[in-house]
Amino acid sequence: MYTRVIDIAGTDLQKGKKLFIHLGRVEVIAEVKINGKAIGILWKEPFIIDITSAVLPGSNVIEIAVTNLWPNRLIGDEGLPVENEFTKDNLLKVLPSWFVANQPKPGKRISFATWHIYEKDSPLLESGLLARSFC
Repeated sequence: MYTRVIDIAGTDLQKGKKLFIHLGRVEVIAEVKINGKAIGILWKEPFIIDITSAVLPGSNVIEIAVTNLWPNRLIGDEGLPVENEFTKDNLLKVLPSWFVANQPKPGKRISFATWHIYEKDSPLLESGLLARSFC
C-alpha cells in the first residue's frame, strides 16, 4: 500500500477543470482511493485516472494498493516450512486432503501450486509502483 497526502488549491477545483493522477510504471494492477473513496482499478497503460470527483480543497489522502505478482508470492513462501511433496520433475505428488475436501488451507504458506517452480533464493520480479509521478 502506498499512501501520500497532497494539497489541492481551491483554484484547482474550478468548474470544467479536471485533475488526474499518473502512477507511472505499475506492475501489475493498482487500486486508487482518494480520501477513502474508491476511484478505480488500473491494469494497463496508461496508468492515469481522473480524481476530480474525490478531491477537496486542502489536504487529500491518496492510497494506492498494488497487487503483487504470483511468482513473488511463491518465492516468498519458499522460506516457510515445506507443506507438499513434489516429484523429481517438480510436479505435485498428490493433491492435499484439505484441497480435495474443499477446506481452508492449513500451514503458514499463503500460496498453493501444483508445480514447484521457484526456490527461496529465486530473483523476485519487479512489482509495485516502479516510477511514480503525480500530475
